[in-house]
Amino acid sequence: MGLEKKCALLEDLIEKCGGCAVVDGGFATQLEIHGAAINDPLWSAVSLIKSPELIKRVHMEYLEAGADIVVTSSYQATIPGFISRGLSIEESESLLQKSVELAVEARDKFWDKVSKVSGHSYNRALVAASIGSYGAYLADGSEYSGNYGEDVSLDKLKDFHRRRLQVLVEAGPDLLAFETIPNKLEAQACVELLEEENVQIPAWICFTSVDGEKAPSGESFEECLEPLNKSNNIYAVGINCAPPQFIENLIRKFSKLTKKAIVVYPNSGEVWDGKAKKWLPSQCFGDDEFEMFATKWRDLGAKLIGGCCRTTPSTIKAISRDLKRR
Repeated sequence: MGLEKKCALLEDLIEKCGGCAVVDGGFATQLEIHGAAINDPLWSAVSLIKSPELIKRVHMEYLEAGADIVVTSSYQATIPGFISRGLSIEESESLLQKSVELAVEARDKFWDKVSKVSGHSYNRALVAASIGSYGAYLADGSEYSGNYGEDVSLDKLKDFHRRRLQVLVEAGPDLLAFETIPNKLEAQACVELLEEENVQIPAWICFTSVDGEKAPSGESFEECLEPLNKSNNIYAVGINCAPPQFIENLIRKFSKLTKKAIVVYPNSGEVWDGKAKKWLPSQCFGDDEFEMFATKWRDLGAKLIGGCCRTTPSTIKAISRDLKRR
């Protein structure tokens, strides 16, 4: 299936959902709720090694909550990261493949069950392979600063992402999700890499923001979106892991800067201190507030809405209930 047909699959899903599909929520958050120890440089990806069945369980919980798109557990899964834990290249690549396989298996099992029930309100979900930023691999919080240092070039970023992208594409997801991109340089690297590898799977690229106005690097979103707007590979652009109170303004801003679909999946509003490795107290959204604002975000132009860190299946259930109420 080529790029156009894959894009059509996503467009059909969005149409079936009434104009806005639901993305799942915080993965590491839910793993921790179930007792997973993820205080690790690999973060949630450590569960690919230690507890793959728990990953599948979390996918199922989000599907049951009404997610139309499930995102794989590969956000912080990188070949260099796995190698640093003593795994071989082959083992590392196998774990990347497993991240997609677990999501696909959960989706297929869930759909096989609910499709036999008359009058159900679910859609056959799509699987998006998560590709975290270079800063996520560094595990130093730089995805929230965009400060990678002078030695990090366009070519270095493409080399960093290349093999992981190849392995994930070969595993057969429906979509690719580049997440928490902090600067134009990495966004451009992702776009060029998709073209160089002739990837026939639609992708979204999500930036984050620490001030609700611009990328963490200080660059304007007008600058950051420039290479994305020219790419046929990029189906959607947007924001993830930013406070929900920023989202309304950012959707308005993106609507003026792009004709791409807009995807938003904010965190709960808590702030992550990448150096101290802890959540800082701040203004938070509960499930009721996500439910209330989801319709507004859709009406402003978002085509894909979900949650990021510290959101749970109950958050996604609230969003899904609101959006599908029509």
